[in-house]
Amino acid sequence: MRGIRARLIIHFGFILLLIVLVLEGLFYWAVHTYYFGTATETLVTRATTFTTFINKYAGTYGLKEKARYILENVSNGETAKVEVLDTGGKVLLNSYGFQTAEVIDTPDLKEALTNTTGIYVGKSPQTPERVIAVSNRLTYLGETVGVLRYTISAEPLYAAVYKIAMYGAGVGAVVVLFAFGLSLVTAKRMVDPILELTRAATQMATGNFSVRAAKRYDDEVGTLAETFNYMAEEIGKNEKLKNDFISSVSHELRTPLTSIKGWGETLLSGGLNDPEETRLGLEVIAKETDRLIGLVEELLDFSKFQSGELKLSRERLDLRDVLEDVRVQFAVRSHDKGVGLQVVVPDAPLPVTGDVNRLKQVFVNLLDNAFKFTPSGGTITVTAEETGRWAVIAVTDTGEGIDPEDLPHITEKFFKGRSKQAGSGLGLSICQEIVQLHGGHFHVDSRLGSGTTVTVELPLTTK
Repeated sequence: MRGIRARLIIHFGFILLLIVLVLEGLFYWAVHTYYFGTATETLVTRATTFTTFINKYAGTYGLKEKARYILENVSNGETAKVEVLDTGGKVLLNSYGFQTAEVIDTPDLKEALTNTTGIYVGKSPQTPERVIAVSNRLTYLGETVGVLRYTISAEPLYAAVYKIAMYGAGVGAVVVLFAFGLSLVTAKRMVDPILELTRAATQMATGNFSVRAAKRYDDEVGTLAETFNYMAEEIGKNEKLKNDFISSVSHELRTPLTSIKGWGETLLSGGLNDPEETRLGLEVIAKETDRLIGLVEELLDFSKFQSGELKLSRERLDLRDVLEDVRVQFAVRSHDKGVGLQVVVPDAPLPVTGDVNRLKQVFVNLLDNAFKFTPSGGTITVTAEETGRWAVIAVTDTGEGIDPEDLPHITEKFFKGRSKQAGSGLGLSICQEIVQLHGGHFHVDSRLGSGTTVTVELPLTTK
């Protein structure tokens, strides 16, 4: 009973056995009713007909004369035992020609004395034989003087019914055995796919994420197998993502830490005597520290997005002010790298409701990527305009662009593609999450060697 297969077989077997027993009982009742009903009806017809004849043509005879008259007129082919009884139940004469002192006190006699046809099915009072008896009253000048009783043995009927019942029981046993075998096959077909899923899940638990479950049937278990395979595929992707993340973060952390450690050791070993070298070392340490802080912040943001804990501090703001702050922030970098930066905004306000710091994080990240991939002499253009109910901001650069094979995956977490630039691969993913939290849309267009355009659409706030 511990396994599904055993429970299915036992439950199916119990139900089938119960059904067969009920059907066998109904069959036995139907056969018994038919045989005994037919025999009783036939006997009643014969007894009633003969009694009516006697009462009509021998109505002026006394009981003893009636008895002799009955004995003389009983058909030679009559198979039933015919008895004439007085009102006390004493047998005066039977069809064998015997007069006995036997007294019969069965229900059919009492019924006959009340002017109805009495019927009795049961054991004979004198022998253990089972009989069917039919009694009708005999009259003399309209008064009841006795009873005419027909009796036949019911043993042949019981034997016939028993024989048919045994045949039925045999057929029922065959049906039960066949159904039991069928339940074995059915249970196997139902349980085997589940066992395969269990084995596949066990292998997955050991780290084999390539295992797949076979879909045998187009039913609930088949759907479960498809769902399991989808889960295995997603877990495999997440496992690869985790490994890529560990590799990427380890590399991104090692590079600035190596620089910080190297310059720290240089300065401790006597570099402090040279002011220029000291200043250069501190600049490198500060720059690499900023890289570490940015990486840690991206990881913290990613963790908040994954757990759904990121909360926005919404307020009404003008996107032009956010873009102006970003322009000022990147002005020095634009000058130092020799990359032109243009910010084109409309004269009318672009009112939106959102978190000013998170929106600034989006545009800072987009411009940071643009500067990373745009060589000296290139141009970065930020345009903002009102289109219907949307504020549309596009950040376009003339950099190296994105490989067409990488473009569909560029916003996936930890995806860096073929780029050799430093980064965690979380920036664009976080930007997309922030824009979507504001009810907006995020889209990236790029052509390899011709530059990239990132479009952000945010819903305008109506007055």
